[in-house]
Amino acid sequence: MLTGGPSSTESVNKGPFLADVAVVGAGPIGLAIAWRCAARGLRVVVHDPAPGSGASAVAAGMLSPVAEAYFGERQLTGLLLASAARWPAFADELTEASGVELGYRTEGTLLVGLTADDLAEARRLWAYQQGLGLPVTPLRPTELRDREPALAPRVRGGALASTDHQVDPRLLVPALRTAAQRAGAVLAPQAVRSLSDVDARVTVVAAGCGAAALTGLPVRPVKGQILRLRAPGGAAPGFRHVIRGYADGEQVYLVPRADGEVVLGATVEERSDTTVTAGAVLRLLRAGVDLLPELAEYDLVETVAGLRPGTPDNAPILGPLPARPDVLAATGHHRHGIVLTPITADLIADLVTTGVADPLLTPFHPGRFAAAGPDPTNAAGRLAGPGAADVGAPDRTTEEDLWS
Repeated sequence: MLTGGPSSTESVNKGPFLADVAVVGAGPIGLAIAWRCAARGLRVVVHDPAPGSGASAVAAGMLSPVAEAYFGERQLTGLLLASAARWPAFADELTEASGVELGYRTEGTLLVGLTADDLAEARRLWAYQQGLGLPVTPLRPTELRDREPALAPRVRGGALASTDHQVDPRLLVPALRTAAQRAGAVLAPQAVRSLSDVDARVTVVAAGCGAAALTGLPVRPVKGQILRLRAPGGAAPGFRHVIRGYADGEQVYLVPRADGEVVLGATVEERSDTTVTAGAVLRLLRAGVDLLPELAEYDLVETVAGLRPGTPDNAPILGPLPARPDVLAATGHHRHGIVLTPITADLIADLVTTGVADPLLTPFHPGRFAAAGPDPTNAAGRLAGPGAADVGAPDRTTEEDLWS
């Protein structure tokens, strides 16, 4: 790894490599890592023939560590919370560095159930989230409509996750690209077919679903279809909060933008195509209109599908590959790539410059998926070379385990 500080930066710059750091993938994760590394004085090259064309081009941009705290994912929830806490400062810093507003909004998220069965299912999850000490505040139907009068009268109840915010990924990616380039990172528009083609001291693989072919890691595509609507007449949407709801068993979210756009999503399909299907559009529209009837009058301006990079345990893969300490994975973020952008960038940039893995990385190391593969960090959290002892294990937390 590269060590930080002016003197060490000067020494690595005299080496034979084209770059100190090569980042494969120019989505939010890759660009944020490139920005952080370049800002520390390292020579950074980002390889991607189509920056920002992956999952982030389809993402809704919800920063929802509370609403997306699910059973059996306590360690992931901890990482989501830690990253969401960094978002306000990250957004301010990025806006200053790029001159681009990110559409960052803090009204919070309303969690709603349309029918009695929907509400019962939602309450089960809310009780779990409250048991973790997360800020989920139950609301009666009248309290919901005091906050959002456009909600359907049929909505039986809900809750408020006040600390779950949003950002616009279609503004985030250009901002990160500008910030990274202003810090000195270079964008190379060529695709990387093999890591042997990359000329750098350290390679960071932030290629989303493409990481599987480059690294052999178990990253699979998880298809998601979403719709983009627009309020009539160029007006702002008739609601302010992000709304996540159950509607006759269908889970949907609605994300309002200041410019009148509403993002309605999303399907979760174990498929690798990006075809938009009539059935998915029908289900999403029906559920969205059931929760917010005024959506029936909105313009339908886009239907699109993307591929999330999923992993066997739904958690990201972060850190050195077993037996390849010069190759770092930053992939597998599944539904959480946008909210995890700040912490992923910070942790990977710290690892690149110091060679020391933050303890936050331990549950997410690539070696957890190897039957007998080595953990790339030793007990002290320092990078180990080939043959390091296997001290890692997959996250096997259950609903009964304590969360920390």
